[in-house]
Amino acid sequence: MLYQELAELYSQIEGTTKRLEKTEILSKFLKKLSDEDKDVMYLLIGKIYPEGNEKEIGISTQIALKAISKSNGATDSKVLEMWKKIGDLGKVAEELSKQKKQTTLKLVGKLTIQKVLENLRKLPELQGKGTISLKLLLITELLASASPLEAKYLTRTLIGDLRIGIKSSTIREALASAFFSGDARKQASEKIQNAYDKLSDLAIIFELSKKGIEHLEKVSLKTDKPIKVMLAQKALSIEDGFEKCGEYLAAEYKYDGFRMLINKKNDSVDLYTRRLENVTKQFPDIVEVVKKNIKAKSCIIDSEIIGYNPKTKKYMPFQAISQRIRRKYEIDRLVKELPVEVKAFDIVLCNDEDLINSPFEQRSKLLKKIIKSEKYKITTADQLITNKVSKVREFYEKAIKDNQEGLILKNLNAPYKPGSRVGYMLKLKEELRDFDLVITGAEYGTGKRAGWFSSFILSCMGNKKDEYLEIGKVGTGINEKEDEGKITFKELTKQLKPLIIAEKGTSLQVKPKIIVAVTYQEIQKSTNYSSGYALRFPRVNVLRPDKPLSEITDIKEVEDAYKGQKKK
Repeated sequence: MLYQELAELYSQIEGTTKRLEKTEILSKFLKKLSDEDKDVMYLLIGKIYPEGNEKEIGISTQIALKAISKSNGATDSKVLEMWKKIGDLGKVAEELSKQKKQTTLKLVGKLTIQKVLENLRKLPELQGKGTISLKLLLITELLASASPLEAKYLTRTLIGDLRIGIKSSTIREALASAFFSGDARKQASEKIQNAYDKLSDLAIIFELSKKGIEHLEKVSLKTDKPIKVMLAQKALSIEDGFEKCGEYLAAEYKYDGFRMLINKKNDSVDLYTRRLENVTKQFPDIVEVVKKNIKAKSCIIDSEIIGYNPKTKKYMPFQAISQRIRRKYEIDRLVKELPVEVKAFDIVLCNDEDLINSPFEQRSKLLKKIIKSEKYKITTADQLITNKVSKVREFYEKAIKDNQEGLILKNLNAPYKPGSRVGYMLKLKEELRDFDLVITGAEYGTGKRAGWFSSFILSCMGNKKDEYLEIGKVGTGINEKEDEGKITFKELTKQLKPLIIAEKGTSLQVKPKIIVAVTYQEIQKSTNYSSGYALRFPRVNVLRPDKPLSEITDIKEVEDAYKGQKKK
């Protein structure tokens, strides 16, 4: 199959905002797709392997920029200027490819899907000295023989920003439409979704859909395939939790850590994040704990990983241990310096038995039975089953006192729904707080925000005169469209442009003048910002033109708020 066919499909889908039209276009394409080209299914969502595979393309925009300039004979500065103006590196590659084709005898080769995947799949394999040069060679080879349209989508695929508006639900409906008709189509849509929830592999789902509904029904959970985690909605209050979860409910600590799926098959253990990233190599300590403390030949367990101070044994905030996920080197040192504990709270497979549709209370009892609890290694989640509001309130206060985020409230009879934000699992957390901060930097926007500034740097007042200390980035709470009383990217960009002090690449520094009221969920210690702190989930609430710089939040207020939240 030629890559040009896929590029034309991308273009057609991107050309409409209507979901039904996208589905129809994709359905026609899938009808003609052969089993031989089934890996195209990964490319439809901008990937080269099924979800859960640790091998990602991993190309930075800077490498992509250099490859575009090299394959088209343009300077890096020209490509950068075009990117700032257009806001889409894919369109930059397309435009430069058109210009080169008009002015040279460039011969565009017939790129095949096989060749594209072959080169892209070599990228994550490259390591060590000379890696960047080799990556540039592989990418340039593709771009040099690509048509303008192919160059556009190749570039977007490389940087993980396909922008065609395809979701897994679109692919599900397109598969149902392509291979089923009449009443069977609706039933097939549900079966396709159930199969995908269990396998997270679009190429396999494509093959099964072609074979028939009975093949989709036979799909079962597999320990070598990660599943998407079930997500919680927000509880407005404890009373709201009981109303939605039932007369009796389970309340569990909402830990200040990160989600992890534990997949075990005999002595083989794989660990996945909620984004289905395989992080097994980063956590050899958890692998050993799982082998030693989980008494099951096979299982898939949902858990939260929390860090603790190896000396004081006090639990640490997420920010303190987040580098355990990102770092791929010096693992042994990190295991000692940033130890973690597994808090298991659900199980969906045990000894090859699928438990997804079993009630939560049953799954919870089984989980406690197969886990040998060991403090600071692995335990089941702190849990309370009750029908009393007062008991939940006491439990909530205990969770906060133990430096955790709050509670998760669960319906005892509910199944596990992978990838769904369900109404029978609710999170109960503290209210947001707010600061008045000044904008000291920004980045050029891309996509829908092209031509505007976005991702604004926030700063508080330092201890010295005219000292502003960075405390985080924010991009939420600002509107793309005009809405009375709301802050827009357009207006904020207009106000900041005259204040630009310096630019570097797509980032810029501005004179401290524009003050915004920002809500946030939590303050965390951080080495990424000059204040030594970072705001978790910041959101711009309102512009404060009435406030002078002398009245913005200072570093002492930040420090006091950080200490206060820990005491609380």
